[in-house]
Amino acid sequence: MILYDFELDENCYKVRLLLSALGLAHEKITVDMHPGGEERSEAMLALNPTGGLPILMEDGVALHGAEAILLALAHRHDPGRTWLPAHPARFGEVAKWLHFAAVDFAPAVMARRNALFDAPCDIGDVTRKAKHALRILDDHMTIREFDGAAWIVGERPSLAEFSLFPSVALSRDYGVEHEAYPALRRWMRQVRGLPGFITMPGIPGYH
Repeated sequence: MILYDFELDENCYKVRLLLSALGLAHEKITVDMHPGGEERSEAMLALNPTGGLPILMEDGVALHGAEAILLALAHRHDPGRTWLPAHPARFGEVAKWLHFAAVDFAPAVMARRNALFDAPCDIGDVTRKAKHALRILDDHMTIREFDGAAWIVGERPSLAEFSLFPSVALSRDYGVEHEAYPALRRWMRQVRGLPGFITMPGIPGYH
Protein backbone atom coordinates (compact mmCIF):
# COMPACT_ATOMS: atom_id res chain seq x y z
CA MET A 1 0.00 0.00 0.00
CA ILE A 2 1.46 3.34 -1.09
CA LEU A 3 0.14 6.77 -0.11
CA TYR A 4 1.19 9.72 -2.28
CA ASP A 5 1.11 12.44 0.30
CA PHE A 6 1.79 16.10 1.07
CA GLU A 7 2.22 16.71 4.80
CA LEU A 8 0.40 20.06 4.88
CA ASP A 9 -2.60 19.01 2.79
CA GLU A 10 -5.77 18.43 4.82
CA ASN A 11 -7.15 15.88 2.37
CA CYS A 12 -4.02 13.77 2.67
CA TYR A 13 -4.32 14.09 6.44
CA LYS A 14 -7.79 12.53 6.33
CA VAL A 15 -6.31 9.38 4.82
CA ARG A 16 -3.37 9.34 7.22
CA LEU A 17 -5.85 9.51 10.12
CA LEU A 18 -7.78 6.45 8.97
CA LEU A 19 -4.65 4.48 8.08
CA SER A 20 -3.41 5.11 11.62
CA ALA A 21 -6.75 4.21 13.21
CA LEU A 22 -6.83 0.95 11.25
CA GLY A 23 -3.18 0.23 12.01
CA LEU A 24 -2.40 -0.32 8.33
CA ALA A 25 1.23 -0.47 7.30
CA HIS A 26 1.96 1.60 4.22
CA GLU A 27 4.70 3.36 2.33
CA LYS A 28 4.41 7.13 2.13
CA ILE A 29 5.78 8.98 -0.88
CA THR A 30 6.04 12.72 -0.43
CA VAL A 31 4.81 14.76 -3.38
CA ASP A 32 6.06 18.35 -3.76
CA MET A 33 2.60 19.89 -4.00
CA HIS A 34 3.71 23.37 -2.90
CA PRO A 35 5.64 25.04 -4.37
CA GLY A 36 6.61 22.37 -6.91
CA GLY A 37 3.17 21.41 -8.26
CA GLU A 38 4.44 17.85 -8.65
CA GLU A 39 0.91 16.45 -8.44
CA ARG A 40 0.38 17.82 -11.97
CA SER A 41 3.49 16.15 -13.40
CA GLU A 42 3.13 13.57 -16.16
CA ALA A 43 3.93 10.72 -13.79
CA MET A 44 1.35 11.81 -11.22
CA LEU A 45 -1.34 12.54 -13.81
CA ALA A 46 -0.98 8.94 -14.95
CA LEU A 47 -2.21 7.98 -11.45
CA ASN A 48 -4.78 10.76 -11.05
CA PRO A 49 -5.79 12.63 -14.23
CA THR A 50 -7.44 15.37 -12.13
CA GLY A 51 -4.06 16.37 -10.76
CA GLY A 52 -4.72 16.24 -7.04
CA LEU A 53 -3.80 14.46 -3.82
CA PRO A 54 -4.13 12.14 -1.99
CA ILE A 55 -3.57 9.05 -4.12
CA LEU A 56 -3.55 5.57 -2.61
CA MET A 57 -2.10 2.65 -4.54
CA GLU A 58 -3.12 -0.82 -3.41
CA ASP A 59 -2.81 -4.04 -5.39
CA GLY A 60 -2.01 -2.10 -8.54
CA VAL A 61 -5.12 0.10 -8.32
CA ALA A 62 -4.74 3.86 -7.85
CA LEU A 63 -7.53 5.54 -5.88
CA HIS A 64 -7.82 9.31 -5.60
CA GLY A 65 -10.14 11.64 -3.73
CA ALA A 66 -9.94 11.55 0.06
CA GLU A 67 -13.53 10.49 0.66
CA ALA A 68 -13.38 7.71 -1.94
CA ILE A 69 -10.19 6.42 -0.32
CA LEU A 70 -11.76 6.50 3.14
CA LEU A 71 -14.71 4.44 1.92
CA ALA A 72 -12.46 1.94 0.12
CA LEU A 73 -10.18 1.46 3.12
CA ALA A 74 -13.08 0.97 5.51
CA HIS A 75 -14.82 -1.45 3.13
CA ARG A 76 -11.70 -3.57 2.65
CA HIS A 77 -9.85 -3.35 5.95
CA ASP A 78 -12.53 -2.87 8.60
CA PRO A 79 -14.62 -6.06 8.54
CA GLY A 80 -15.99 -5.27 11.99
CA ARG A 81 -17.57 -2.09 10.61
CA THR A 82 -15.95 0.04 13.29
CA TRP A 83 -15.88 3.16 11.12
CA LEU A 84 -18.53 2.54 8.46
CA PRO A 85 -21.90 1.32 9.74
CA ALA A 86 -23.61 -1.53 7.93
CA HIS A 87 -27.12 -0.29 8.67
CA PRO A 88 -28.40 1.34 5.45
CA ALA A 89 -29.72 4.50 7.10
CA ARG A 90 -26.55 5.04 9.13
CA PHE A 91 -24.41 4.28 6.08
CA GLY A 92 -26.35 6.91 4.15
CA GLU A 93 -25.87 9.49 6.89
CA VAL A 94 -22.11 8.90 6.94
CA ALA A 95 -22.00 9.18 3.15
CA LYS A 96 -23.94 12.45 3.37
CA TRP A 97 -21.34 13.97 5.68
CA LEU A 98 -18.48 12.71 3.52
CA HIS A 99 -20.11 14.55 0.64
CA PHE A 100 -20.44 17.64 2.84
CA ALA A 101 -16.72 17.45 3.66
CA ALA A 102 -15.76 17.17 0.00
CA VAL A 103 -18.15 19.82 -1.37
CA ASP A 104 -19.22 22.26 1.34
CA PHE A 105 -15.79 22.43 2.92
CA ALA A 106 -14.03 22.86 -0.44
CA PRO A 107 -14.03 26.68 0.10
CA ALA A 108 -12.27 26.10 3.44
CA VAL A 109 -9.57 24.16 1.63
CA MET A 110 -9.16 27.01 -0.86
CA ALA A 111 -9.04 29.65 1.89
CA ARG A 112 -6.31 27.73 3.69
CA ARG A 113 -4.28 27.21 0.51
CA ASN A 114 -4.54 30.92 -0.18
CA ALA A 115 -3.30 31.75 3.32
CA LEU A 116 -0.44 29.22 3.31
CA PHE A 117 0.59 29.06 -0.32
CA ASP A 118 -0.93 32.16 -1.94
CA ALA A 119 -3.22 30.01 -4.11
CA PRO A 120 -5.48 32.28 -6.19
CA CYS A 121 -9.10 32.63 -5.08
CA ASP A 122 -11.64 35.20 -3.95
CA ILE A 123 -10.60 35.02 -0.31
CA GLY A 124 -13.64 36.92 0.96
CA ASP A 125 -16.03 34.58 -0.82
CA VAL A 126 -14.35 31.32 0.17
CA THR A 127 -13.97 32.44 3.79
CA ARG A 128 -17.66 33.37 3.96
CA LYS A 129 -18.61 29.95 2.55
CA ALA A 130 -16.23 28.18 4.92
CA LYS A 131 -17.79 29.95 7.91
CA HIS A 132 -21.24 28.94 6.65
CA ALA A 133 -20.17 25.28 6.52
CA LEU A 134 -18.70 25.52 10.01
CA ARG A 135 -21.95 27.03 11.28
CA ILE A 136 -24.00 24.20 9.76
CA LEU A 137 -21.78 21.60 11.38
CA ASP A 138 -21.70 23.39 14.74
CA ASP A 139 -25.51 23.62 14.73
CA HIS A 140 -25.68 19.90 13.91
CA MET A 141 -23.40 19.01 16.80
CA THR A 142 -25.30 21.30 19.18
CA ILE A 143 -28.50 19.40 18.41
CA ARG A 144 -26.64 16.10 18.76
CA GLU A 145 -25.44 17.16 22.22
CA PHE A 146 -29.00 17.98 23.27
CA ASP A 147 -29.81 14.37 22.33
CA GLY A 148 -26.90 13.09 24.41
CA ALA A 149 -24.72 12.17 21.42
CA ALA A 150 -21.05 13.01 20.95
CA TRP A 151 -20.47 12.03 17.32
CA ILE A 152 -21.57 13.19 13.88
CA VAL A 153 -23.66 10.08 13.16
CA GLY A 154 -25.03 7.46 15.53
CA GLU A 155 -23.67 6.47 18.90
CA ARG A 156 -20.01 6.02 17.97
CA PRO A 157 -17.39 7.66 15.76
CA SER A 158 -17.36 6.96 12.04
CA LEU A 159 -15.63 7.97 8.83
CA ALA A 160 -17.48 11.27 9.16
CA GLU A 161 -15.10 12.23 11.97
CA PHE A 162 -12.01 11.63 9.83
CA SER A 163 -13.50 13.41 6.84
CA LEU A 164 -14.68 16.54 8.65
CA PHE A 165 -12.06 17.01 11.37
CA PRO A 166 -9.22 18.49 9.27
CA SER A 167 -11.18 21.38 7.76
CA VAL A 168 -12.60 22.25 11.17
CA ALA A 169 -9.36 21.97 13.13
CA LEU A 170 -7.26 23.84 10.55
CA SER A 171 -9.56 26.85 10.13
CA ARG A 172 -7.23 29.06 12.17
CA ASP A 173 -4.71 28.85 9.32
CA TYR A 174 -6.92 31.26 7.36
CA GLY A 175 -7.99 33.36 10.32
CA VAL A 176 -11.20 31.68 11.50
CA GLU A 177 -10.94 30.97 15.22
CA HIS A 178 -12.86 28.23 17.00
CA GLU A 179 -14.44 30.30 19.77
CA ALA A 180 -17.57 30.90 17.70
CA TYR A 181 -18.16 27.13 17.37
CA PRO A 182 -18.37 25.71 20.91
CA ALA A 183 -19.96 22.42 19.92
CA LEU A 184 -17.18 21.83 17.40
CA ARG A 185 -14.57 22.60 20.04
CA ARG A 186 -16.02 19.85 22.22
CA TRP A 187 -16.28 17.49 19.25
CA MET A 188 -12.66 18.12 18.29
CA ARG A 189 -11.59 17.16 21.80
CA GLN A 190 -13.47 13.88 21.36
CA VAL A 191 -11.80 13.20 18.01
CA ARG A 192 -8.34 13.88 19.44
CA GLY A 193 -8.99 11.10 21.96
CA LEU A 194 -9.73 8.43 19.36
CA PRO A 195 -7.38 5.41 19.27
CA GLY A 196 -4.67 5.92 16.68
CA PHE A 197 -5.20 9.67 16.44
CA ILE A 198 -2.27 11.49 14.83
CA THR A 199 -1.80 15.20 14.37
CA MET A 200 -0.33 17.47 11.71
CA PRO A 201 1.09 21.02 11.63
CA GLY A 202 -1.64 23.56 12.39
CA ILE A 203 -3.85 21.25 14.48
CA PRO A 204 -4.40 22.92 17.88
CA GLY A 205 -3.40 20.88 20.87
CA TYR A 206 -5.73 22.47 23.42
CA HIS A 207 -9.10 20.98 22.40
